Amino acid sequence: MKKQIEIVVPPENINDKDFLYKSASEKLKLDPSEITAVIPVRRSVDARSSNPVFRILCNIFINENPTEEEFIIEYKPVKGDKKVLIVGCGPAGMFAALRLIELGIKPVIIERGKDVQSRRKDLRAIQQFHTVNPDSNYCFGEGGAGTYSDGKLYTRSTKRGDVKKVLHILVQHGAQRDILIDAHPHIGSNKLPGVVKAIRETIIRCGGEIHFNSRVTDFILSERSRLKAGKEKKITGVVVNDEKEFIGDAVILATGHSARDIFYLLHKRGIKIEPKPFALGVRIEHPQSLINEIQYHTKEKQENLPAASYNLACEINGRGVYSFCMCPGGIIVPTATSAGEIVVNGMSLSRRDSPFANSGFVVSVDEKDWRKYDKEYPFSALKLQQEIETLSFELAGKSTSGGQSAPAQRVTDFVKGIQSSSLPKSSYIPGLTSAPLHESASGGLPSFITKNLKKALFIFNKKMKGYFTEEAQIVSPESRTSSPIKIPRDKETLMHIDIEGLFPCGEGAGYAGGIVSAAIDGENCADAVSRVIN
Repeated sequence: MKKQIEIVVPPENINDKDFLYKSASEKLKLDPSEITAVIPVRRSVDARSSNPVFRILCNIFINENPTEEEFIIEYKPVKGDKKVLIVGCGPAGMFAALRLIELGIKPVIIERGKDVQSRRKDLRAIQQFHTVNPDSNYCFGEGGAGTYSDGKLYTRSTKRGDVKKVLHILVQHGAQRDILIDAHPHIGSNKLPGVVKAIRETIIRCGGEIHFNSRVTDFILSERSRLKAGKEKKITGVVVNDEKEFIGDAVILATGHSARDIFYLLHKRGIKIEPKPFALGVRIEHPQSLINEIQYHTKEKQENLPAASYNLACEINGRGVYSFCMCPGGIIVPTATSAGEIVVNGMSLSRRDSPFANSGFVVSVDEKDWRKYDKEYPFSALKLQQEIETLSFELAGKSTSGGQSAPAQRVTDFVKGIQSSSLPKSSYIPGLTSAPLHESASGGLPSFITKNLKKALFIFNKKMKGYFTEEAQIVSPESRTSSPIKIPRDKETLMHIDIEGLFPCGEGAGYAGGIVSAAIDGENCADAVSRVIN
């Protein structure tokens, strides 16, 4: 017999298996000898009271052996008579490739950046020497943006595909099993590269191809009859590095939200794209000890409790203002993809043991905000995003030698409207420059951003007393929350509305927002391709 119950576990007992068995026997009023297995299936922290606890949903096996099967996909070699090109080796591209292999179709991944190990040198260059490699950075390279910027796996996209399958595939390739039961699973930027490498090895072992340092510079299109699906053109391949051609039966375009050159190439080749709402703001950084104190209701360090996180949101004058990609025990990282711009994001290692907590703190942006760029359509939203990043670079450079030093301000000074005379310690390695982020006329953030951020700080402080403090600072800008461009596709076929054989996919196309949702979209696009070419 199997029963499912929730067991409440104090932090000091979280690693005590005997405690689970004892609690299960007491709750079910059974003799301990009758319980043959206690298997956790869901784990979360409940910090609503002054004594935080873990809540663990468990499958209890009574007088019988566990019957839960190990989830393993057997990836078999593909013949290669059907071949699909995948542009981009982020989660969307990698999971599209794995799914194609399941379907017996050969994937050929074309990635502008380097393999996951080689990327490390370029990340060090941007952190320590302020040098941005436009093809290898925190956004571009094997594994995509998530590999070295945290590896959070939480998603709300549960209706789009099989979230559990995605997590099991990651475990099959080396991720810790805890991600299968944690309410907010996280791998960590020190662990995810190994998982990414293992996925690459599976793809290659099964006959797939991965080409690094291969930037797509053109699409190969052929004219065709309007009679088939209403398409005027068909994509048959891509050109790489202005010289080498790759031909395939279809193309999955999974380039991520920062591949601006691809957006311009699509427009140049007459392939429809359109501006898309996104969000703009800053990274807000607190001491992690302060967030722990607020969330766990005590100044004492709670053994076995993870670094506390938060999720805050409100609506102000019809706009959403919210925390985004919160990184407990994390660091702020420079994620620019070109020289002359500042972009920041956050990441955590698997242990989340940094003394800092950071989160995106952003305001929703829509068409009324990019009207001054209407003549630049369909790049109107993108131009606004670029403007903020360039102004941030210039603002930091007024007080320093420039590079990747980011403009920052204490939140208390931000609200008062004064430039900070000093800044708190920060996790941001390239360094911070005190700047008047409250003044749009001086190169700071636009007024529609600052006004809403200021109001939200007081609202958030009511939800988390102590959140608004001079110990906290904002670092600008958090601008790559999602793609400012959407590549339209048919809802049923997932194919571009005009181009036969082109399947826009993942974050860069506007259909995902994180590792898991991008992976799911990659799988869905692979299924869609299979229906067309088989």
